[in-house]
Amino acid sequence: MGTDLYTEPLVSRYTSKHMQELFSPDHKFRTWKKCWIALAESQRELGLTDIVTEEALTDMKANAMDIDYVTAAEKEKELRHDVMAHVYAFGGQAQKAAGIIHLGATSQYVVCNTDLSIQRDALAYIKADLVKAIAELTKTVKRLKSVPVLGATHFQVAQPTTMGKRFTLAIQDLLMDLDALEWVEKQIHARGAKGTTGTQATFLKLFKGDSEKVLKLDEMVSRKLGFDRSFAVTGQTYPRKLDTKIVEVLAGIAASAHWVGTNIRLLSGLKELDEPFGKKQVGSSAMAYKRNPMRSERMCSLARKLMNLPVNFHATHANQWLERTLDDSAIRRMDIPQAFLLADAVLGLLINVGGGLIANTAAINNRMKAELPFLATEEILMASVEKGASRQVAHEAVRDHSVEVARLVKDEGKPNDLLDRLASDERIPLTAEELHQIAGDPVRFIGLSISQVDAFCRDIVEPRLDAYSSILDGADEERVQL
Repeated sequence: MGTDLYTEPLVSRYTSKHMQELFSPDHKFRTWKKCWIALAESQRELGLTDIVTEEALTDMKANAMDIDYVTAAEKEKELRHDVMAHVYAFGGQAQKAAGIIHLGATSQYVVCNTDLSIQRDALAYIKADLVKAIAELTKTVKRLKSVPVLGATHFQVAQPTTMGKRFTLAIQDLLMDLDALEWVEKQIHARGAKGTTGTQATFLKLFKGDSEKVLKLDEMVSRKLGFDRSFAVTGQTYPRKLDTKIVEVLAGIAASAHWVGTNIRLLSGLKELDEPFGKKQVGSSAMAYKRNPMRSERMCSLARKLMNLPVNFHATHANQWLERTLDDSAIRRMDIPQAFLLADAVLGLLINVGGGLIANTAAINNRMKAELPFLATEEILMASVEKGASRQVAHEAVRDHSVEVARLVKDEGKPNDLLDRLASDERIPLTAEELHQIAGDPVRFIGLSISQVDAFCRDIVEPRLDAYSSILDGADEERVQL
């Protein structure tokens, strides 16, 4: 649908409905109301029954879900303060509670507790998708564990591995990301009811110097908002250090996904591996034969954006003057939702791509066949020595022919005939049949790749996935992903 206003691509093209809803205005302002109700309810339970009446609480709860955006917008233009605008709007709806909404609180009581609540819930969604991505890649690793491929260091041919073994490296990275996510979840606490600069002075006055009730208020509010505890100390806001730790986890997931996407793109260029491709999907508007790895490219693109966000959060944390400064507000309104939406989009792509990778064995075997004679030279040297040849003499023969064959392959496009050349060299006491037997089976050169995959999946991956069986039993939410 066309529009004359900018729309956020993360919402219109890439992300899941549940993550969009979590960062929606409705969810945010309903959570603000939940915070105000929790505060009033706790104040009444702690004895402020003359101030916070039962009728006031009932009225607040009856209007908890409906947001008066019109009144709030009008008041914000007048007051230049979004929280107070919504206090007025809520008071207009719950008129019996109008005088006690936000009693004793600072704006950051609702803003911080809401931000913490949303990020806690958003991390739960991210964790579920991360587990699903690990599970999908694990299926691929098992399926491709016995497919020998040329290894590469410096993007130059190296000892063979298997396609499955290669992608165990990605799973290992993602498991580290899961460790980090599980750790940061434990660092998220409520801001609670701490007052304007974190001293709880206003609440101390409200409860006429009863510090035990003030501390109890902080605890009760936190629990009503779904937290086990609150931060022990705060300034006006919860510690912005927490934001840096959360986004570092999200950026770490993005970096792991970028590694996967980059390697799919490289292998796609070598024709060894393809990502899933729709029956009517178009690879290029001009070159109809192309099968571009567009999902992996998109995953890398979105991941790159997320990988660069932590610097904003560190700058915000570092610039929190004394108890708080307001220059954290505008940037966090953009960066926090964007970080989670980006992570959501990246993981959606990783789930989609990771489980459907296609190994093109014919292309893999052709490349392997062209390079195996070079890769087999170490075994040829050992077999030559076993037959009585001098290693130094045999090494010289292998070097002479290898250099010449490499030149002919690169400069003249000739086939690799190294084995035939060695068979006709008297310095190598092996027949052509013996040489081709050594270099004919790539499985001879993959070491423990297959058993490493088996052990890794059995001992490391599957126990972690078993702990999240309820997540894996659920359906993955569809994203737009145009």
